Amino acid sequence: MPTYAFRLVNVFAESTFGGNPLCVFEDARGMDEATMQALALQFNLSETTFLLPSTEADAAVRIFTPGAEMRFAGHPTLGTAHVLRALRGADSLRLALKAGMVPVHAQGDRWTLTAPHAGQPRTAPAGLPDAAVASLLGLDAADLAGPPLWVDTGADQLLVPLRHAEAVRRARPDSSRLEAWPQSSLGRRSAYLFAFDEQRRGSVLARYFFARQGGGVAEDPGTGSACANLGGWLLATGHALPAAYTIEQGEAVGRPCRLQLQVGRDGVIQVGGRVIEIGRGTVTL
Repeated sequence: MPTYAFRLVNVFAESTFGGNPLCVFEDARGMDEATMQALALQFNLSETTFLLPSTEADAAVRIFTPGAEMRFAGHPTLGTAHVLRALRGADSLRLALKAGMVPVHAQGDRWTLTAPHAGQPRTAPAGLPDAAVASLLGLDAADLAGPPLWVDTGADQLLVPLRHAEAVRRARPDSSRLEAWPQSSLGRRSAYLFAFDEQRRGSVLARYFFARQGGGVAEDPGTGSACANLGGWLLATGHALPAAYTIEQGEAVGRPCRLQLQVGRDGVIQVGGRVIEIGRGTVTL
């Protein structure tokens, strides 16, 4: 029976039990997709990743939620790079994801990825009236700072700009109306709410809600792909560049996360944060 080694890491973590947890399988050769999906469900974290050989990059990475495979996700990319460095010893790596090639580099335990979009990000209207989107999130149309917008810099998500951090904290998505939520290109129902903190220049408060497998709404503590899409939103809405923000996420679920977002004059989007390894083990199949 084959045995596979894995590591547990927390991404965007400023403390041992902060951040977004991730399981990384060090060498997934011999696994088929069904096994990867079953292991992701077994660990039941927001994502589980699997390292595989690549002829074009330092490694290929497969990313699975408990219910489906992802083309791109931020905290799995950074956490996987942290594990790969432990195995290979390199601070700069190229990872082959289904969304494309993603460069990552580290300064100590702080990792930064470059989003796999090229040029202007893809955007689209929400597909629902602004007031309807606000209502689904337990908010009023007056809380919106602009129209909700689909943004794709690697994985498309619905971005909802709010006027004040207080509105971000007040949001209460209505799980009884999930069927009315707009769907991404992968059929996922989610919303990334954010507001620029009027008290702290350069700071953003964010929350990411998604429909949970089996029903109900869950909240993700730290969402790197959505942070990258916030960079895409800055580009799409004509924000002054270069731009740099610290995104605070996860306070509502007791897993505080700190993400760093940079958008260059050339439109390059980078997302970073600290990674902490907290455990290792094996699985025998």
